[in-house]
Parts: sequence; structure tokens; C-alpha cells
Amino acid sequence: MLDRMLGGTPIDAALTNWGRANRYAGSGDRAAIRDLVFDAWRCKQSYSAFGGGETGRGLMLARMRALGEDVGRVFTGIGHAPSVLSDADAQQPASDLEALDCPDWLAPRLRNSLGDRFDAVMKALQHRAPVFLRVNLAKSSLQDVVSLLAADGIDAVPHPMAAASLEVRTSSRKLLKILPYMDGLFELQDVASQAIVDDIPAVSGQKILDYCAGGGGKTLALAARLKSHIWAYDGEPARMRDLPVRAKRAGAQIGMLTNPAQYAPYDLVLVDAPCSGSGSWRRDPAGKWALTEARLAELIALQAEILRDAARLVAPNGRLAYVTCSLLTDENQDQIELFLRQSSDWQQTSLRQLTPLDGGDGFFLAVLTRIK
Repeated sequence: MLDRMLGGTPIDAALTNWGRANRYAGSGDRAAIRDLVFDAWRCKQSYSAFGGGETGRGLMLARMRALGEDVGRVFTGIGHAPSVLSDADAQQPASDLEALDCPDWLAPRLRNSLGDRFDAVMKALQHRAPVFLRVNLAKSSLQDVVSLLAADGIDAVPHPMAAASLEVRTSSRKLLKILPYMDGLFELQDVASQAIVDDIPAVSGQKILDYCAGGGGKTLALAARLKSHIWAYDGEPARMRDLPVRAKRAGAQIGMLTNPAQYAPYDLVLVDAPCSGSGSWRRDPAGKWALTEARLAELIALQAEILRDAARLVAPNGRLAYVTCSLLTDENQDQIELFLRQSSDWQQTSLRQLTPLDGGDGFFLAVLTRIK
């Protein structure tokens, strides 16, 4: 699988194709293999040095070395075991950036954005992300959901970063199959994403638009917090295909729009902008290696365009909340500064930056107020 991925096959396709071709593998085997694949892909660059080369064998060998495991116990060549080690498997010295699994071209931008946190954040991105839930407070309470999860053998505890968050401490593989989820009592959502939504200034009764709704995670979080109707729009409508089902399960009132100007102006417009996703690379390690300088430039131009378009939909004295899951100043503060230089009738009223060092994914929020 890893060799195929190194040849260009996407992670999900590699996993799916392997599962279909190896029906004998049970759910536990498939889950274990998925974990190995994602672990290797998060650390693809550093493991290539640890394992003696960028091959599937090298990545798995490197993972064992990184964990301090006895590679000679596994690489025996006996039965189905991988062949014994050779000179080609020798561990190579890694550069600083290789050891941090940081793409060379992106390092200057990330250093500029993160400052003295650069090394620590990049190391955090090499590890699996915690699993967080957002309790639907419109339907239940944290303690009730904790009890219901415990009855299903799932240990979850409140997390201080967000009001409705729970961190799952045991296996999360059956979360989407249990009755509390099907009844809309919780959703999977990163705690930093929840914290950003908590910081968006909104009150019940306001006319609110989620301008880049996508799958609707933040839309549903806002609706649950305010217990009120939210409008949802996305420039790529197919990205919202799951939102009606999720909204029905959550008991949320979400209006799907094809033309956001139809009900403008709005008291609040949320822009969860398309971005590099650098703050969530623990969950999407392929995104780190797939990002190119040209693609980042496209995203930056698109973000500026979306900001301008969304601002036109905001009422006088209304607010615009600009959000990314990026760590890059280019996509965050620089976008806000550019917008404010070009828009004299707006001012910044708050700003928040989160990184994986805070406990969840990396997120950015800037709240702007229209003053005319």
C-alpha cells in the first residue's frame, strides 16, 4: 500500500483497494493497517531517513526504529515476515527539516508564521490527533452524553477549550454506530474548531449565513449554540450534500441556499475559507505533501476574493467572521490586513490563533465589524 501511495495513489484509495483485495482481513486488521499507513504518511520525510529510503519497507522499518522496537524480531524473512535487514536498510542522518517532516519550500513561511513555536508545532503534527466530540446541547448535556458513552464502553471527558466538547480516551471506532450519535446527541468535531465557533459573536434571533458551509460542522455548532435558524451556502454545492441529513439528525434548522444574496443583508456572515489545511495535517497527512507553492498562491487569491464577496452581504454594524484551519500568516493575518487596507468601512474587533500546542488542530479567527 505504501509503495502504491509513493507512486501517487491517494491514501483512501490505497486502503479501500487493499481491503477489497484482501477480504480475509477482519475489522481489527484493517483498523491496525490504517493506523500504520497514516502514521507513516505523517512522518514520510523523517522516516525515509530512519528507514534507509522512501519505500514502503523503509517507512515501516523507520516507524519501528522511531518507537524503539526490535526490528530484528520482525525483519526475519521467516514465513510472511519481511526479509532480513541489508545495507540498503541502514539508517541515514536526517536534516533538521527532514526530522520535522516539513516540506523544504514551506519551511520559511511556517517559521515566519510560528516563530519560536515552529519546531514544537511541527513535532506535534507528526502524531495522531486526539478524538473530540461536540455534544449537541440543544438535545442533551455533557454529563448525559458521558454516561451514555460509558454504557457503550467509551470513555470521554470534558475538555476546557470549548463548552460542548468531550475528548475520547478509548477507541473511537464505533462512535458513529451507536444510538446517541444516531439520535443526534453528538458530532465528531475537533475541539479547536468548536472553540473558534464559541468565539464568534452571535446571539439568537440574528440573521446568520455560513458562506462556505461545506459539510456543515460549524453551521451545526452555531445552530446548536444559538438554538436558531442558520442559512448555509457553498460555492461548490456538492460539498453540502451531507448537511441536510446531519441537520435533521441534530434537530437543527438549516436553510440551504444557492444564491446567498437572496436574503441579504445578514447580521453575521461566517467565512470558513478554503485553505492549505496546515493546522489539521495530523488528520490529513497527505495534504501536507500534496500542497505546492502554486496551489497555495491559488488559495490565497481565492480567500481574498471570498472575503470581498462575503463582505457585501453583511448589514451595517454587522459582523464577518473569517476562519481558516491554517497556520500560515499568508492565509490569516495577511488576508485580513489586505482586506482592511482595501475596505475603509470595516474594522477588526477580535483575533484568535490556535495551534496543535493548544490541544486541538490549528485554527485562525478574525472578527470584522462593518462600521458604515
